[in-house]
Amino acid sequence: MSPRVYCLSVLASVAPLMVAGACSSSPPVKETAPAASTDAAVAVAEDAASADASLDGRVSSPWDWVGIVGTGQSLAVGAHGTPINATTQPYHNLALSLGAALDTIPPFDPTNSALSMIPLVEPIRPLTETYPSAYPLNLYGETPHTAMGSQITAMFQQAIDGGDFVTVHTVVGENGQPMSVIDKTAVEVDDGGTSTGRAYAATLFEAAAIARLAKAANKTYGIGAIVITHGESDAGNGAYESELVELWQDYNQDLAAITGQTSSIPMLVSQQESVPQGMGFTSASTLAEWQVGIDHPGDIICSGPKYQYPYYTDNIHLTTQGYELLGEKYAEVFFNKVVLGQNWQPLQPISASAAGNVVTVQFNVPVAPLVWDDTFPSPHPTGYPQWTAGRGFEVLLDGSPVTIDSVAVVGNSVQITCGSDVTAGEATVGYAYTADGAPMPGGTARWGNLRDSDALVGATTHVAQPNWCVSFSMPIEQAE
Repeated sequence: MSPRVYCLSVLASVAPLMVAGACSSSPPVKETAPAASTDAAVAVAEDAASADASLDGRVSSPWDWVGIVGTGQSLAVGAHGTPINATTQPYHNLALSLGAALDTIPPFDPTNSALSMIPLVEPIRPLTETYPSAYPLNLYGETPHTAMGSQITAMFQQAIDGGDFVTVHTVVGENGQPMSVIDKTAVEVDDGGTSTGRAYAATLFEAAAIARLAKAANKTYGIGAIVITHGESDAGNGAYESELVELWQDYNQDLAAITGQTSSIPMLVSQQESVPQGMGFTSASTLAEWQVGIDHPGDIICSGPKYQYPYYTDNIHLTTQGYELLGEKYAEVFFNKVVLGQNWQPLQPISASAAGNVVTVQFNVPVAPLVWDDTFPSPHPTGYPQWTAGRGFEVLLDGSPVTIDSVAVVGNSVQITCGSDVTAGEATVGYAYTADGAPMPGGTARWGNLRDSDALVGATTHVAQPNWCVSFSMPIEQAE
């Protein structure tokens, strides 16, 4: 059976941590697995603190309050992220409180006297039970944001002893809604408890309100990043990459007009791995979420896949711990990009070539070495027996699956030995790209076993989480 392209319009439905750099064989774990030991976390923190001593003096916060905008659909607003865990704020991170205005918004008035700043904790606002539901009643559980904020501050304090980094989080996503409902062109549908189309306008409202409150508190404020957790409802949208770019451009223009900042605001995007689940289906949005970072380096950054996180029983939404792990990974990318000024890139392919029956894929590896990780079962156990030995890799020749005999890590590359020559036609190689029809227990229908050796340990979860390989598909070039 050849993979199929899926079309879908709308999907219904305080601790030591640390910085990447040292090597660790500890894999991320599902929700029932034990966290990294305190001793191990301390050891990683001590090693990283020593390595990062040279950062002191050249690492600083761009503003007193650094804004982070979170948009997207259900995974952006914590669907099934209960029970809530992050109910206390260990640092000084903030969110906007609507106070008595909660019941009267919209209209959006950033000068409303009921607005104030409060500690960032989950839930950020009261949860809703209706679907769909727009800002301000757009949250369904714990979002990635409190864990993200804690991770950023903890990493900053490790780099600068006694320093502080305050993030202010705006969360505006709408459960189940495609890009057309959360972007600047969205048309609001005001239907009481099931309204839609407010995400973009709500972002500008919160930014204006926070800017006013920051000025009153004698604080500087700017937007450090836009985080979009999205794509399930656009799994069949061939224009999704261009729409991501347009959203980034619109936000940069309109948010800068509010804050007065001149620096570009990066967008962080993670790959959706859960839709579609049917055997042979692939997702255009998943591929676009990786490709957009290749085409717009430094401006839009793919943080990686999400197949490595623990999922709710529907195999679409994350658990509470899953949202926290996602937030911590966003934080690592944010820290490298915004704080350190580095153009961070995920574990992703650079090139693919073939000689006879051997395909070689070269990778960008954030923290060497590459590692096969058996935390998850081998992908494609039944639907594509030709790829069962591929550990997530897929090879097609003229659109038909090619049998993979073995895969091997060789430095920063993976060599795929196929059962036949792949140079006699149009060949492609993919990874965690084609659904097998049955999700792995507690996970998604697309996954793989390849990761790097990043030693990040979450400040909230205390779980080690290296970088897992992005989902991708690309042509195979014929070796000279």
